[in-house]
Amino acid sequence: MYDLVIVESPAKAKTIEKYLGPGYHIQATMGHLRDLPKDEIGVDVEAGFELDYRPIAGKETTISALKKAVKDSRIVYLATDPDREGEAISWHLKELLGLPDERARRVTFNEITKKVVQNSIANPRDIDYRLVDAQQARRVLDRLVGYKISPVLWKRIKSGLSAGRVQSAATRLTVDRENEIRAFVPEEYWSIELDVARESGDGVFTVSYFAPEGEKKAVLPNEAAVNEILADLERSSLSVRRVGHSEKRRSPPPPFITSTLQQEASRKLGMGAKRAMAAAQGLYETGLITYMRTDSLRLSDEAVAAARDMIVSRYGEKYLPKTKNVFKNKSASQDAHEAIRPTDAHRAPETLRGSVTDEQYKLYKIIWERFTACQMANAVYDTLTIDVLAGGGSVPHIFRANHTTVIFPGFTAVYEEGRDDDDEEKTVRLPDLKEGEALKRLKTAPAQHFTQPPPRFSEATLIKAMEERGIGRPSTYAPTVSTILDREYVIRENNRLRPTPLGEVVTGLMMEQFGDIVDIEFTARMERHLDEVEEGAKPWKEMLSEFYGGFSEALENAAHVTGRIKVPAEESDVKCDLCGRMMVIKAGRFGRFLACPGFPECKNTKPIAEEMPGLCPKCGNKILKKKTRNAYTFYGCSAYPKCDFATWDVPQKENCESCGQTLFKSGGRGQKKTFCINEKCTNFLPEDKRTFAKKPDDKKKPAKKPPSKSKKA
Repeated sequence: MYDLVIVESPAKAKTIEKYLGPGYHIQATMGHLRDLPKDEIGVDVEAGFELDYRPIAGKETTISALKKAVKDSRIVYLATDPDREGEAISWHLKELLGLPDERARRVTFNEITKKVVQNSIANPRDIDYRLVDAQQARRVLDRLVGYKISPVLWKRIKSGLSAGRVQSAATRLTVDRENEIRAFVPEEYWSIELDVARESGDGVFTVSYFAPEGEKKAVLPNEAAVNEILADLERSSLSVRRVGHSEKRRSPPPPFITSTLQQEASRKLGMGAKRAMAAAQGLYETGLITYMRTDSLRLSDEAVAAARDMIVSRYGEKYLPKTKNVFKNKSASQDAHEAIRPTDAHRAPETLRGSVTDEQYKLYKIIWERFTACQMANAVYDTLTIDVLAGGGSVPHIFRANHTTVIFPGFTAVYEEGRDDDDEEKTVRLPDLKEGEALKRLKTAPAQHFTQPPPRFSEATLIKAMEERGIGRPSTYAPTVSTILDREYVIRENNRLRPTPLGEVVTGLMMEQFGDIVDIEFTARMERHLDEVEEGAKPWKEMLSEFYGGFSEALENAAHVTGRIKVPAEESDVKCDLCGRMMVIKAGRFGRFLACPGFPECKNTKPIAEEMPGLCPKCGNKILKKKTRNAYTFYGCSAYPKCDFATWDVPQKENCESCGQTLFKSGGRGQKKTFCINEKCTNFLPEDKRTFAKKPDDKKKPAKKPPSKSKKA
């Protein structure tokens, strides 16, 4: 007889197995084993929200193996992830396997290290049914919204559409932003820059118009205002009005939580939220980082002590603050787990090279750097400000220049936070000047500008907006963004998210018929109610009953509304080769494509090519992502047919250190290392050692090998 430990994944099982002795047997569920049925709603509202849970089809072998393992074991430790979802999976396992309370013990690991695993096994607990109830309430809410509203969308717009409680609110954010952009009216403003120098002609630097002397920073609204200042300049002499120094300190950013990790992975690594969380899951399951679904900034005393010790040994005493840095959680944070951090502060990123995938390495690197930086000393800067007085005209004017110098790098020696925009504070090197020193004007450069509309959301800024407004929770950010992209309510365009005409039409109907579902405040309020269920403050079925009253009324009203809503065609900037009309963008089984609006007279279609990083190794033009007629993805030169370069391998941002050409990665899953396809390069990888991802054809027969890249795709 042995004790059985049940986890979700083989990777997690393998890591835990190293830390437990021979008296334990570890088995993986390979995901969920029981859920509501796929082909029906599975929720009996009239019976008080009774749920019809069933074993998941295709999991029979796993369930049978687990039942046999349970028979041969003494205690069964349910070691699924430490969150609502994980708690619910453990409860489903207990019910599915028929485990009595005395044999079913719950254990959780905030980090999968020897100490934590052994301590958790030594101190098991009962299943927390408040967490289970909160997860069931969320599941039922999402099931009711999806199954009840989707038929309304089919009836009014087109079949195959779906609605979701959180996804609909997230889509609305992108639609509202698009409407802001359309309604935006640019406002004119001007700037004036002067190139100035000492009277001797050396020490050239640039100053920008600030304001009339003694006033706050001014806005120059039009050319007339600028001309008045320029006229004054013609009668003015320039001198140094003030030379000022100020010391500024920058505090380190807090450690990562789920949302900020996803945002930074998007900014710095170009990783979507889904990819980032998949890489983080792998790092957690192999014991390298703590649990990655958290909204808490708390760090254990032990982790902080290890970080401080590492900082001294690696960077020196001066980089260590006198006391540890503590970060305050937001009021809505649950604080169930620590912030995301390495399990061992002394395990530097470079030690993992080759033992994890490239994506896991890059993600671990920014997690380690951010955690290390959060316990380091402030960065210290000296800001030099020079005010130049233009006096002698009708009004004396001040022009200003700033320059910031790093006195002590502090935490920035390890980590600099990414930015959502490209606007950097302008700073120029300034000569050593004295107050009262005369200057001469070399060049005057007035310039007209216009205010810009708010930018479209990126994945990072959408997740940030969702977090700030209380839409979803750490575990839902990534799947929500993936869902609205997969359903093409939103598309990526130049790394920004733009709602499609379909997304706008669906959101418009939802706002008309189901205003609460897409109301941002209502969605956030539902999340707070779920938190109340988790805290035991509200019964989960009572919460569902309160929701369903208003929801059923909205459904009844929607049932009486008739008439189809047409989704407007999205016009492209591509002309039809056959008839000259402007082609429109349509969606098909294999994604978006260009089609002639003259159908059926003109049946011309074209694939939409997505620009990839890197350059064509044959001619140096851009590389495009394309698809064959059988929906296989490949990458080809934008100059086709003049250049016939095509490959199954994925072009990367990085260039080869040896020959300078674009590096590639093989398609598909698993360990992905970059390689060079230049046959003359020492890093060259022969084509027969590369792989490509296969896809089944329409009839679900075994996938055939795609046509040779030499054939027209």
